[in-house]
Amino acid sequence: MPSLFRQLASTATLCVMALLALLSFIDSVSWAASEAPTQVSQRGRDFQPNQISIKRGETVRIVNDDADLLHHAYVSSDKFNFDSSDIAPGGKVDVKFPVAGDFNVLCGIHPKMKLTVHVE
Repeated sequence: MPSLFRQLASTATLCVMALLALLSFIDSVSWAASEAPTQVSQRGRDFQPNQISIKRGETVRIVNDDADLLHHAYVSSDKFNFDSSDIAPGGKVDVKFPVAGDFNVLCGIHPKMKLTVHVE
């Protein structure tokens, strides 16, 4: 009987350890997925999409997808400021939005370009 008890205890321990490892993996995958930045393209003198919603603390990745145009991205508000400097063709910049609100991201080179970011 003690041998059977030890085998059951050992099997139960291995099952619990496997379950904990699986739960840890699932949590890390969902965490990584939630940390992936929302991507916005600068193409044809426009932000695409030109309106997004994210949660406070999330990141927006702005990518210059034009082959021959220099772009820029900036936010100027009472709550939050950001300036990317120039973004070369193929370049990208990440913007983390630390506060809730509605923000306009503009291009300093092409004044008609506008991205609206709603941060919950």
